[in-house]
Amino acid sequence: MPNWTKQAPATSPSARVGASMAYDAATGTMILFGGKLPGNGQVYNGTWIWDGTTWTRQFPTTSPPARFGASMAYDAATSTVVLFGGLSSSGRAFGDTWTWNGTTWAKQAPATSPPARDAASMAYDAATGTVVLFGGLSSSDRALGDTWTWNGTTWAKQAPATSPPARGAASMAYDAATSTVVLFGGFGRAQYLGDTWTWDGTTWTKRAPATSPPAREGASIAYDAATSTVVLFGGDNGFIPVVYNGTWIWDGTTWTRQFPTTSPAARLGASMAYDAATSNVVLFGGEPATGPAFGDTWTWGSG
Repeated sequence: MPNWTKQAPATSPSARVGASMAYDAATGTMILFGGKLPGNGQVYNGTWIWDGTTWTRQFPTTSPPARFGASMAYDAATSTVVLFGGLSSSGRAFGDTWTWNGTTWAKQAPATSPPARDAASMAYDAATGTVVLFGGLSSSDRALGDTWTWNGTTWAKQAPATSPPARGAASMAYDAATSTVVLFGGFGRAQYLGDTWTWDGTTWTKRAPATSPPAREGASIAYDAATSTVVLFGGDNGFIPVVYNGTWIWDGTTWTRQFPTTSPAARLGASMAYDAATSNVVLFGGEPATGPAFGDTWTWGSG
């Protein structure tokens, strides 16, 4: 059975929440960008890579401005990592698109683009060869419910027959076992959500799993190719209030709570992605209910 293992890298990014992370299949490394340190308001623009053992800071010739809460996914069709939006230290939402080619960042100039936002959900849909973006929070902190796709050159707004209600900070990942994008939870219209939706490349379908995680926002999610399941960890519900430390898996039909022997401390806003080079899910950082942000690295897997 998979378990969580705390790593002890020789070097590591400083503690932060809201950093963007994705596995760069072209280089076989994990890439992490930005984030913020709660409390003093520091927002980062550093780029780091994880090689399965340690973190190494990169110094690209160009880089996006410092931000947190940006959306990021690996675009297998173009072999680049795509980053969109996020918030500046002053709270201004970005609406820019950047790509990482393994060496440096390049700002893109798409003909059409989603409006500026942070806390949007993003994943690469291998079935259609496009990056899918859903929702987020507008510059005025309004929850959004639009769906966009990136084809490597520009963004296109989709018009699905059905769609999840507007929300920000939802968890989204591509489920390769079912060839659908899975979305869970988030926060919208003054409520924490606990619903599950799937995107088939054309429309969204609301699912009715037999069991499900409690409603939450800011949970970390990734597809675990080693077990063909989607893994979800943490998140928070400010109305209860509670910050979670539970691990859940989605098997394409329902959610099942896991009970690993070891586990990261409860947190929200941690960065998580599947590392195909080591066959482990990697989790970094996040924020507890009280106290300083985390700067620890954990892996989920059988190895």
